Amino acid sequence: MNRKGIVRSLSILFILIIDIGFDRITKNYIRSNFRYYEEILPFKYNYHFLITRTENTGAFLSLGESLTNPWRFMLLTLMPAAVLLFGLIYILLKTNLHKLTVLGVILVLAGGMGNLYDRWVYNGVTDFMFIKFKWFQTGVFNVADVSIVIGVALLLIQSFLKDKHKNENPKDSEEKIEV
Repeated sequence: MNRKGIVRSLSILFILIIDIGFDRITKNYIRSNFRYYEEILPFKYNYHFLITRTENTGAFLSLGESLTNPWRFMLLTLMPAAVLLFGLIYILLKTNLHKLTVLGVILVLAGGMGNLYDRWVYNGVTDFMFIKFKWFQTGVFNVADVSIVIGVALLLIQSFLKDKHKNENPKDSEEKIEV
C-alpha cells in the first residue's frame, strides 16, 4: 500500500473512531445521569426537543423486540456485525469511491457499530433524544442513529449528483468497451 492509501485508510479509521467515541460518551453520560423515562428539556423555552432515557431491545423503532433466541441473536447481532465488517472492508479496499460516498458509508458504519456495541454489551440500545412538533414527531433516538441518517443522506446526495452529472454529460458516463 502506498502512502496515499495509508493516509486514506487512517483517515477512514480516525473518522470512524471519533464518531463511535462521541456516541459512546453520550450514551454513557445518559446511563450514568438519567433514570429511565425521566424527561428533561435541555433548552429553555424549547419544548420541541426532549431528553429521555429509554432502552431499545429491538432494532429501528423496536422492530424485532419480541424475537426469541437464536433468531434474535442472528437477526439483531450476527447479521448486522457481518454487514458492518463487509462495509468496512469494502471502503478500505475500494479506493476509487467518491469522498462523499466514503464519508456516508463511514457514518452509517459508525452508527451501526455504536448501536451494535450497545446491543452486545447491554442487551439493548440506549436512546435518549426526542423531537416533537404538532405535525412531526420522531421516535426516541441516539447519536448513532443521527450518524446513520446523515450517512444515508450523504449517500443519497452523492447518488443524485452522480445521476445529474450523467444526464448533463452522457458521453462521460458511457462505458468504454475494450476489444
